[in-house]
Amino acid sequence: MNTVKPVPTGTTKASWIRIPDGTKVKHRHEGYIGFIDGLTEIVTGPNRNPDGKTQYRMNTGAPDRQLVTENDLSILMDDEELVIMLRQKAPYRRAVTQSLQSVFAADRFLKLS
Repeated sequence: MNTVKPVPTGTTKASWIRIPDGTKVKHRHEGYIGFIDGLTEIVTGPNRNPDGKTQYRMNTGAPDRQLVTENDLSILMDDEELVIMLRQKAPYRRAVTQSLQSVFAADRFLKLS
């Protein structure tokens, strides 16, 4: 007898696409804005990225970085609807935008006003 297991929807470890360093983001609940500044591996606590072991470091301009999961982030876009990134030109930002749009819902992208 053949049993079929349902395939979970959403982001999984195998399909997880990391938000690149330098990407401008906004915390969805607390409203602060900053840039992705790497990943930190978390040993304890419940909140992690879909890889099951990390959180993003978010540079908000303060001396310390905020640790956040991707579920807490919105990705900021410019007037050309490209992801805003530090020190990156339009062709690279276009590729990153397409990559992130392939895994995140449209409501996760905000136009910076």
